[in-house]
Amino acid sequence: MKAASVHEIKQALLSNSSKELAELCLRLAKFKKENKELLTYLLFEAHNEEAYIAEVNQQISEEFDEIDPGQNLYFVKKTLRKILRIASKHIRYTGSKQAEVAILLHFSLTLKKSGIPFMKSTALANLYKQQIKKIHAAISTLHEDLQYDYLQMMNAC
Repeated sequence: MKAASVHEIKQALLSNSSKELAELCLRLAKFKKENKELLTYLLFEAHNEEAYIAEVNQQISEEFDEIDPGQNLYFVKKTLRKILRIASKHIRYTGSKQAEVAILLHFSLTLKKSGIPFMKSTALANLYKQQIKKIHAAISTLHEDLQYDYLQMMNAC
């Protein structure tokens, strides 16, 4: 995701009320790193969370495409952790359990379909199981209809 320029952020800030600006700044204060990306999300992408989730999922898929399934599992693990850092960063930006479920579910399904023998490595198997636990925890906080839909998708994992 490309961050907006300082000028574009300034123009967007000028169009908001002072109360909205205070809320944005308080939320920004929680993050020491990647402030520009967070402001970009809050100002330009927060209104369309589905498109943002789709963009993050596309980025995750692109990162998975760069992994060679026959590669040493040590390097695969490093790349998977990098992908999870990216996913976690975007999940923090949204602050939404539904976005968390959608992004982590996409990660898990993509890992499963990638052909990476992750169950042969204890570290990778534990990484996968931990993501499944996070998905289940986030699903339990959602509305019943959404829970049913996401649990159907989880059956594919």
